[in-house]
Parts: sequence; C-alpha cells; structure tokens
Amino acid sequence: MITHFFFSLLLLTSTFAYLAAATTATAGDTDFIRTSCNTTLYPELCFSSLSRYATVVQRSPAHLARVAVAVALAKAHRTAAYLSCQTTAIEDDSGAAVRDCFDNMDDAVGEIRGSLHQLRRLGPESEPGSVRFGVSNVQTWMSAALTDEETCTDGFEGVAEGTVKRDVCDRVTMVKKFTSNALALVNSFANKEFGMP
Repeated sequence: MITHFFFSLLLLTSTFAYLAAATTATAGDTDFIRTSCNTTLYPELCFSSLSRYATVVQRSPAHLARVAVAVALAKAHRTAAYLSCQTTAIEDDSGAAVRDCFDNMDDAVGEIRGSLHQLRRLGPESEPGSVRFGVSNVQTWMSAALTDEETCTDGFEGVAEGTVKRDVCDRVTMVKKFTSNALALVNSFANKEFGMP
C-alpha cells in the first residue's frame, strides 16, 4: 500500500512539474478550455480546475484530457490517503463502510493512474491504431474508476447519519465530479480524433 501511494506521488509530482512549466495563456487557450468544459456535467468545476493549465493545454483536446486525468488523480489520491488514515481511527458502525470505501478508492486511484500513464505514452509518433486502442483503454479505466467511487458512497446507505459519513461522502462525491469531468473530456477527445463514442 505504501509503495502504491509512493508511486502515485512520484507520478503526480512529475506530471505537475511538467504542467507548472507553463508561463502565460492566450484568451483563445482559455476559451478553448471553457468551451470544452461546457460538455461536462460540472462545467464550472472543470473550468476552475483546468484553466490554470491553459498554456500547457493550448487548444489540444489530447492535452486537455491528459491534464484533466492528472487533476482527477491528484484528488482521488488525496482522498484515498485520507480514507487510509480513517480506517484505523474509526471503531463505530461506520468503520466497515470506511474500509470498503478505501478499497474502492484505492482501486480507483490505480485505474486513474493507469489512464494517465497510458495518455502520457501517446504521442504524434504513435501509430493511429495504437492511439485508438490506448484511448479505448483510458475510457474503460476511467469508467471503472467512476464506478468504484460510486460504490464507495453507496456503501454508506445503511450507515447512520453522522460526521464520518457526511465527511467521507462529501470528499468522495467531489472526487466523482473530477473523475466524471475527466472522463467526459477523454470521450470528447476520442470522438474528435477517431469518431469513438
């Protein structure tokens, strides 16, 4: 588990170091992100979280998808780390739900991390067939991550209302929004580049 989180942290650090290399964005770059975000379920959250990377994204659907997945990974990783701490701190009837939730979030982190790794391997020199296959994998993994996150919150349905339930569900619900937005942008990229649904 420690190795898993350490690897995720290294991947996130390298990704955001790359993103931070950007300097200034043009209005067109920012407009591209806003227009793209309007196709997601949470457009304001999408724009507020991704517009800072406008110089990296420029007007590339592929770059936007990759940045969105990186941001979703950071949010999921942070929430999984929080849940990991809570699994040993909670002894009441919500403890089992928290442990199950952590297992699901841990799976989601792995799936989003795999998606980011796959997107980072795709480049202009890649064969079109391999890019299409890679994007299809990302769609599958991001969908699976969203399902795992939903399973996490579903596990609290039978748990009495309280601080733990509310806090965990609020955190995971926010991660679901980032994951949903990232998946929508991956789907948009797939549709624009390959006509994939």
